[in-house]
Amino acid sequence: QVQLVESGGGLVQPGGSLRLSCAASRSISGHVMGWYRQAPGKEREMVALTTTSGTIMYAGSVKGRFTVSRDNGRNMVYLQMNSLQPEDTAVYYCNARPSMGISSWGQGTQVTVSS
Repeated sequence: QVQLVESGGGLVQPGGSLRLSCAASRSISGHVMGWYRQAPGKEREMVALTTTSGTIMYAGSVKGRFTVSRDNGRNMVYLQMNSLQPEDTAVYYCNARPSMGISSWGQGTQVTVSS
């Protein structure tokens, strides 16, 4: 199972930007990599996915504002978040899903959008 460590969260004003990073302990080339978030009192939801074939999917609420990317050579996944809004406030989690086996989660990083 791969270990994941997220970073880059913080407090930002509405309209601002943040870039989240996810560092994996080993190769992610065979994994679907995703970013999820969980706001207080809500269920965890998918934000963005990037597959091994390069397919990318976004939640409708972030499409056009967030960009997911991966660097398989460095075992890294990124989430560039622009035009942040208060409703984007949540703990953001990185996920690695192999073709076979158990999915892995990071510990999460807090993103707070507030003036």
